[in-house]
Amino acid sequence: MSTPVEETLVLVKPDGVARQLTGEILRRIEAKGYVIVDLKMVQADRGLLEQHYEEHQGKPFFEPLVEFMLSGPIVAIRLQGNRVIEGFRSLAGTTDPTTAAPGTIRGDLGRDWGLKVAQNLVHGSDSPESSSRELALWF
Repeated sequence: MSTPVEETLVLVKPDGVARQLTGEILRRIEAKGYVIVDLKMVQADRGLLEQHYEEHQGKPFFEPLVEFMLSGPIVAIRLQGNRVIEGFRSLAGTTDPTTAAPGTIRGDLGRDWGLKVAQNLVHGSDSPESSSRELALWF
């Protein structure tokens, strides 16, 4: 039984772009064997970010998160591979860079500055449904 090829959205967030870590993040993605199908650098607008994070509207971190994502360019990546949704999230590490495992993007490269919202370098879709919805927004 073969594993179906999936697609997912990966975002290199403004902190990753500002710290010039995009190349390192892409290197890790490619080293894992995933295929970059499409890639673009964008300055997201509020409307796009509110749609992207709609499930968090009304939560205390929503506005700081949107403001952070508006703070600089974002690299949007359409990624493809077997079990890529689960695999990229494992490669990224847990949300909190301080507790993310060594060897993960967030564990090795992330910083915890005690900010209102985690500046944790990357976003990856968490399910096939989220992936489909998010890819349609960004590409």
